[in-house]
Amino acid sequence: MQTGKIGVTTENIFPVIKKFLYSDNEIFLRELVSNAIDATQKIKTLSSFGEFKGDLGVMDVRVTIDKENGTLTVSDRGIGMTAEDIEKYINQIAFSGAEEFLNKYKDNASSIIGHFGLGFYSAFMVAKKVQIRSLSYKEGSSAVLWECDGSPEYTMASTEKTDRGTDIILYIDDENKEFLDQSRIDSLLKKYCRFLPVPVISGKEQEWKDGKMVDTDRDRVINNTEPQWMKKPSELTDEDYRNFYRELYPGQEDPLFWIHLNVDYPFTLTGILFFPKIKNNFELNKNRIQLYCNQVYVTDSVEGVVPDFLMLLQGVIDSPDIPLNVSRSYLQSDSAVKKISSYITKKVSSRLDEIFKNSRQEYEQKWDDIKIFIEYGMLTDEKFCDAAMKFVLVKDTDNKYYTLDEYLTLVEAAQTDKDQNIIYLYATDPVAQYTYINAAMDKGYNVLLMDGQLDSHFIGMLEQKLQKTQFVRVDSDVIDNLIRKSDRREADITPLQRNIMTTLFQSQLPKDDKVNFLVSFEALSPTDMPILITQNEYMRRMKDMAALQPGMSFYGELPDSYNLTVNTTHPLVERIRDKATLALSDKVSPIADKIDADNAKINAIHDATNGNKPTDEQSEELKSLEGSVAASREEQNKIISDYASQQSDVNQLIDLALLGNGLLRGEHLNKFIRRSVELM
Repeated sequence: MQTGKIGVTTENIFPVIKKFLYSDNEIFLRELVSNAIDATQKIKTLSSFGEFKGDLGVMDVRVTIDKENGTLTVSDRGIGMTAEDIEKYINQIAFSGAEEFLNKYKDNASSIIGHFGLGFYSAFMVAKKVQIRSLSYKEGSSAVLWECDGSPEYTMASTEKTDRGTDIILYIDDENKEFLDQSRIDSLLKKYCRFLPVPVISGKEQEWKDGKMVDTDRDRVINNTEPQWMKKPSELTDEDYRNFYRELYPGQEDPLFWIHLNVDYPFTLTGILFFPKIKNNFELNKNRIQLYCNQVYVTDSVEGVVPDFLMLLQGVIDSPDIPLNVSRSYLQSDSAVKKISSYITKKVSSRLDEIFKNSRQEYEQKWDDIKIFIEYGMLTDEKFCDAAMKFVLVKDTDNKYYTLDEYLTLVEAAQTDKDQNIIYLYATDPVAQYTYINAAMDKGYNVLLMDGQLDSHFIGMLEQKLQKTQFVRVDSDVIDNLIRKSDRREADITPLQRNIMTTLFQSQLPKDDKVNFLVSFEALSPTDMPILITQNEYMRRMKDMAALQPGMSFYGELPDSYNLTVNTTHPLVERIRDKATLALSDKVSPIADKIDADNAKINAIHDATNGNKPTDEQSEELKSLEGSVAASREEQNKIISDYASQQSDVNQLIDLALLGNGLLRGEHLNKFIRRSVELM
């Protein structure tokens, strides 16, 4: 029997392995099965070169649980090891046999997984003792038994073994008895080994018998050894892709479409990326795409390899050229990763362009579902944005789709304002904004529907990309102001009438600290609505963006600001104006004259100071005059407000406008309903 010390430079290497080398102790199973796959692939390679002339026989990897003895065994029929091999590859930590083998057979051994020579030692994360029983493929070899209890001390001796290959026997420690449970092991094998290139067997197939599931005599193969991404696209049908998606994501709705990655220069990359149908609100999930290395599962955290905007996709990518750290759990960023990321971006944009050109109708049918991917990509990736300008679509309120060039041709003539800006009108809610959409269409304008989760940001990006183009929400002003063809037409009312009408309408608006209304007057068409409520485009955009960007919370805290535009040419408004002027002029005119006189005196005092601080006498006079103006305004407002409260037609017009904008609620809504019944 041989005894010795494992060749390490750190005496406490095993505590380091247990605590720091691997991110999760369940990784041990992936590492041991991967080593077994390597050994199996090596014997196949040697056989193909004629260096092994024996019978390969059944080539599989078996994971066996023995609860009675507390062991978990991973067995293969690969190349096996001699005592010299164990001395070289096991007793000298971090000397990678896979690396040496790859250098020798680099043109024909691409499926060898290991790189670091440390995977075996992950066994000590869960085991109090580990044994290796191995018989090399080399003629005349003797079987070897190696044993270690987790200290640098090991023993190695001859043993009996008739079958070529290696058994790794783990005596599971008390803290990790979960790894003696068949369902736990099966779930880990499904997670890490479901697409390995060699059959992995764990337990037996089960069937329902006598009211329960019982084992059969058939081995249960855990993995699919020929996953779809390893095949050529020409070998697969659409249904093959859908079936593979269902295998990856059981219970999910079929994908919209997919992209098959298959490149071997200047790096090797295969995979299939699916565009899923997103039903819920936009979320950037980072566990949708699985990364494999030669069919061995590595991670579902693929930041850096997959561009950020494509993290919304699902699927698999497989590349031996993505550099991994020692545990294979974290990616290392380097030029190869950047090249792969750029290739994926280019491949996705090419595929989208291909579908758009070859299947425009199908592309339009799926647009509402893929829109979020494309807009997110254009907002976050400049190269993708440049490519996508050709195939990004916009949809109008009639559900017609256009490219950006097509839409420009459609609206340029009618929707260019007097300053030569092209105005793209849009709506976010075709039901709530129906009145405004209808008014725009009556003018011969087209209205886009921009109701997506990213559209507020997307609009801003397009305004930067498209020359002399502005996006204006259709309810942000009266229609004549949205696309102004000529100078504004002034409302034909006297200063006194403006004063009376402003207070008349302002006094009857709901009082709400979170909502402000600014009353203005426009000489619109007599056929337009008597009152229109609109919201300033800039402030609304700021508030929309504040909801998505915490750094803009200042705008989110501001009250909602609306314009209440009174159409002075509408017959109802003319009637209200004339009636109020007749009823209030005698009472309001003297007060208005006094206010004007007091304001004139205030201005005269300010002029006399010539920018200097007023004298005490001037300050006292200013204070008195300002108090007089405030009292006069209060008196005037009370007279007009008392009158307005008795005018059901004023309240009815205001409430109808509020109702049309979803702003009539609570007590005011109840009053409106009661008043409407009374008017009937």
